[in-house]
Amino acid sequence: MMKLKQFKSLLHFETRWVFPLAIAAIISIFLFTTSYNSIRTTNFAQQPNQFEPPVPRFAYLVSGSKGDLNKLWRTVRAVYHPWNYYVLHMDLQSPVEERMELASRVENDPVFSTVGNVYVVPKANMVTYRGPTMVSNTLHGCAILLRKFKDWDWFINLSASDYPLVTQDDLLYAFRDLKRDLNFIEHTSHLGWKENKRAMPLMVDQGLYHNTKSDIFWVQPKRALPTTFKLFTGSAWMILSRSFVEYCIWGWDNLPRTLLMYYTNFVSSPEGYFQTVICNAPEFVPTVVNHDMHFISWDTPPKQHPHILTINDTDKMIASGAAFARKFKKDTLVLDRIDRELLHSKNGSFTPGGWCKGDPSCTKVGKPTRVKPGPGAQRLKRLIGKLLQPPKFSQSQCQ
Repeated sequence: MMKLKQFKSLLHFETRWVFPLAIAAIISIFLFTTSYNSIRTTNFAQQPNQFEPPVPRFAYLVSGSKGDLNKLWRTVRAVYHPWNYYVLHMDLQSPVEERMELASRVENDPVFSTVGNVYVVPKANMVTYRGPTMVSNTLHGCAILLRKFKDWDWFINLSASDYPLVTQDDLLYAFRDLKRDLNFIEHTSHLGWKENKRAMPLMVDQGLYHNTKSDIFWVQPKRALPTTFKLFTGSAWMILSRSFVEYCIWGWDNLPRTLLMYYTNFVSSPEGYFQTVICNAPEFVPTVVNHDMHFISWDTPPKQHPHILTINDTDKMIASGAAFARKFKKDTLVLDRIDRELLHSKNGSFTPGGWCKGDPSCTKVGKPTRVKPGPGAQRLKRLIGKLLQPPKFSQSQCQ
């Protein structure tokens, strides 16, 4: 884990990013492959692991922006488990003081410092949701996780506005018997209104070359829909297999790089990039589960942002069986209720699990693979069972 002194040193030399639009995607890929240079470079296809541990491991990227420090910290502690791995990122709009405070909290937390499975990204990226910078940041997080932590099974991206609806023990238990190549990614090829509003217009994301957030701007002319690959759209939140994450980073048949360049000028590219990559890669299509494992409340048709969830949405969230929900405000009453009734934790504390030891509980780490599932595990297993039920499973893949 990076020491606070090193973190401060990197922040001191942080400079403004300048990304010429024409080579933005190439620079991003160079960053990813450089971060990943210690990973094997042969035999790219994932081979069956005969010694696969009975308990899977999750690798999280949890991201926030200006003013999200306490929200992000609460979410991280709610999803924390010593068996998993965590990369935390606060974007370039967040003040240096907030980023330093996050690094200080991680370094000074007795559990985090003992286990060493939480890493704070020292050099912040600029992230704007409607442009490709969020995709770039997600890929950067993937590359860090692949380089620093070798033995995880699934990647999960969350924001500071997300919160779990099940304990990590529930999640580990529900995923324990699943094939490790499954990818939970909501998607559809029926673009509808998005065809004219998002796929065909050309825009420029100023976050590629400014160090302050500003909206995208439009350029002319519009473009036709591509003919060499099929576009898909869906949720920006997902659970991806390690094998697919490696494919996105390495891109050994060039598809991920080609699509990264295409989505550089695509509106709301986080809602299409990973869907389009996986559904145009035949070897991964059979692994796709059409769900993002989130409860999200949208307008019909959906607007740019979902509804803010309140305590009145609690029953719907539980009934969904989902592992996570969004979007929440900071320290809202509904989070307190989730802590109390679903996670059985006190506000802002670690979610209890079989790993917890010490007095008070969870101040020390016991056996990380000791899993004690609760009712949330059964809700999640029922949801996954329905999604994997034939013929629904195969009929919902990349349609």
